Amino acid sequence: MKYFYFALLLAPTAGLTANAPPQVSAQRFVDLQQGSANFAGFRRAHAKGICVSGEFRANGKLADYSKASLFRNGTTPFTGRLSIAGNNPTAPDLKSPVRSLALSFTLSRTEQWRLAMNTPPVMAVADPHTFYQQIKAIQAGPAAVKQFFTEHPESNEFLAWAGQYQPTGSFAAETYHSINAFYLVNANGKQHAVRWAMQPTVSVAATDLHGDDALQQEITARVAAKPVVFDWVFTLAEPMDDENNPTKAWPDSRQQISAGQIVLTGTTAQLEGDCHAINFDPLLLPSGIAATADPILRARSAAYAESYRRRAKEQLHGALAGSNNE
Repeated sequence: MKYFYFALLLAPTAGLTANAPPQVSAQRFVDLQQGSANFAGFRRAHAKGICVSGEFRANGKLADYSKASLFRNGTTPFTGRLSIAGNNPTAPDLKSPVRSLALSFTLSRTEQWRLAMNTPPVMAVADPHTFYQQIKAIQAGPAAVKQFFTEHPESNEFLAWAGQYQPTGSFAAETYHSINAFYLVNANGKQHAVRWAMQPTVSVAATDLHGDDALQQEITARVAAKPVVFDWVFTLAEPMDDENNPTKAWPDSRQQISAGQIVLTGTTAQLEGDCHAINFDPLLLPSGIAATADPILRARSAAYAESYRRRAKEQLHGALAGSNNE
């Protein structure tokens, strides 16, 4: 069933934690993502993507909640990346069950903020150790996967979403979720747990798309004709909401604040654009944004770093080999 594939590709990989089996490491999880086919110089997950550029137009409504300069009334440029799940940089766009949006903001000479978002609103599991068990179940086959989900009812919200999700006909028409929660921290040191979503302002049916690069071609043509806009909407937690559990959605009744709009104004092939060299580590945070204790969020950083280290090494070796052949 399709949710098995969702579960494998969506969940962030993990480093060694106190709850994980002793043999688990960031290296082993990245090995698992990489699989038997190694595409040198590319990400081990979400290998196929396209660079985007544009600006965030802040309306100032979040400035009382966070001292991050990004939320003051004004504009801030970004470098970003739209991608599909999987380790194959030549995979057909329309075969992937997960789409992603990553952004990188430079707020000052010393501060950056990097965001990595996916189409699912929640995760299947709540900690790296259970994710490890999930992967082992997937490797063992459908019976083991069925047993795993029977034993882990925390996956129910993710499975319900996966069962009803229908991909749109454009990267521009998807909703991209932070999944994990973060804290907004204001000038007085008060913090408030939030999740956010980039909500589309257009609707595009999944029709008349053809070819392996259908989504990339569609977004390139769309941005060339007119900027693509997302509303950046923050959901504020109430005291009864667990900011450290990414498997549970917060009720629709929670307060939401639109902080402004993400506006895409340019696209570039990833090997020619700035996004290819960026490690979109979600724990690279500016003053005014803080990480929660969510173990999945904290585990992602180690795996992202390991994937980045491998592809950077491969790119360096490739460049040296090329210069030696000249």
